[in-house]
Amino acid sequence: MNDRRTFLKLLAAAAATTASPASAQTSPPGSSTPAAGGIRKSTLISMLPRDRPYTERFTVAREAGFEAVEMRTVTSPDEAAEIRDAAQKSGLKIHSVMNEDHWRLPLSSGDRTVVDGSVKGMETSLRNAKLWGADAVLLVPAVVDAQTSYKDAWTRSQAVIRERLLPLATELKVVIAVEEVWNKFLLSPLEFARYVDEFESPWVRAYFDVGNVVFYAFPQDWIRTLGSRTVKVHLKDFKLDRENGRFTWTNLGEGDIDWPEVRKAFAEVKYSGYVTTELSGPPKGGSHAEYLKDVATRVDRILAGEKPF
Repeated sequence: MNDRRTFLKLLAAAAATTASPASAQTSPPGSSTPAAGGIRKSTLISMLPRDRPYTERFTVAREAGFEAVEMRTVTSPDEAAEIRDAAQKSGLKIHSVMNEDHWRLPLSSGDRTVVDGSVKGMETSLRNAKLWGADAVLLVPAVVDAQTSYKDAWTRSQAVIRERLLPLATELKVVIAVEEVWNKFLLSPLEFARYVDEFESPWVRAYFDVGNVVFYAFPQDWIRTLGSRTVKVHLKDFKLDRENGRFTWTNLGEGDIDWPEVRKAFAEVKYSGYVTTELSGPPKGGSHAEYLKDVATRVDRILAGEKPF
């Protein structure tokens, strides 16, 4: 019940301090302030309680200390409008959208029907972003598999992005933010930088996930190599058991990432955008409010150049 009472108080405060819907999107009200170095804290929608209305979910995130949220693709116009209104009421900014169809329907497929479906999903994501006031959509650009070679993944995905997605992104003024994931593609920071550069467009940039490269690389190296190409960042941690060939996703600071070095690298490249926590939810039976506050505190420590706990 404490979470419910807190939610009602915060909602009333947000309504009192928000002059208009537009002002809420450009300058979210509330107690949270930009983190060290101008970097701002965000969380992923999947980390928020799923059994509550969006306004309540967003207010829980605000109260925990987050300034923004990263949404997922929403195909229902009514739900999309509800999300827009919830962001305005709660004062939590929607800063990016995680596209949904790029794994199931990769842009790199040799099947035109698959590519058409992927393009349609990305178009929905771009329009979601415009409606919600977000400035970027996360895109996994390609998947290398038994049917798709590395070269084909590169050329096919670039062609589709350039010819079918970039015009809309440019029109809407929403960045296509390409992410490196475990898709057997963009396996080095040099390749990642080249892939982005070949578009020669400010509307295609890099979405860097700190945890995704730990298995085979050092995130601080990727940060420095990508430099100003990086428009968004995911934060998660990762523990390796090299003797047994196993790994575990962990809370921030409980894995193998050297967070002070990561923070130093971000400072060197003058990164000042959002960092979004991409973690599991609270332990079974745990409080979302308490868990999110702990995660937000860990992010604050990381951005201050300290160990998370």
